[in-house]
Amino acid sequence: MNKNIQRGLALVGAFVVSGAAMAADGPDLSSLTSAVSFGTIITAVLAISASLMTLYLAIKGARTVISMVRGK
Repeated sequence: MNKNIQRGLALVGAFVVSGAAMAADGPDLSSLTSAVSFGTIITAVLAISASLMTLYLAIKGARTVISMVRGK
């Protein structure tokens, strides 16, 4: 086997073992996370990303129309 593949497999195995160990003894943070609501923040981020997407699509459309008029 290639040395890079062996190293990659060893690295993945180390992550799997460490992830299983952390999941077994992880702290209980449910009292902290249940008091926080991210609903309004998620709505704001989605609204901003939708407006940016609209702006970028308008710019791309304008460039397409201008290139069609110029004949390139």
